[in-house]
Amino acid sequence: MSEDSQQIRAKAIKLLAVREHSRQQLFRKLSVKGYSDDDIHAVLTQLTAENLQSDERFCESFISSHIHRGQGPVRIAAELGEHGVDESLVSEYLDFSDPVWKQTALDVQRKRFAAMPENYQERAKQARFLQYRGFTPEQIRSVLNFDDD
Repeated sequence: MSEDSQQIRAKAIKLLAVREHSRQQLFRKLSVKGYSDDDIHAVLTQLTAENLQSDERFCESFISSHIHRGQGPVRIAAELGEHGVDESLVSEYLDFSDPVWKQTALDVQRKRFAAMPENYQERAKQARFLQYRGFTPEQIRSVLNFDDD
């Protein structure tokens, strides 16, 4: 193993010791340090083979963390895509139809607004907020009782 490869490996392991990273995140952070792309790819392939880096673990950790932050599945899926996680992996770990999303949306709505909307303007404001947080239109309608009108 070359000296650069050893340095790359040490830096990657140091980053992974703090928290899970996607392969693409590690690549970006290491390439900024000026290492060659080929060396970085070789080290990342080795780390993946040794199960020290895993996009699956990153995906699970990321989803769990962002659910606790009150974010919805649309936003989480978009951010995972930005981190280079494959869409098939995202769909495997992120079920948009899971009932937990309705409860999460309701918790977020209650924390932010404390009361259900009393008129159309308040309902629209709360719906925009929940949409920004990443909840689907169906989840928003369910939480804000749009079907009651």
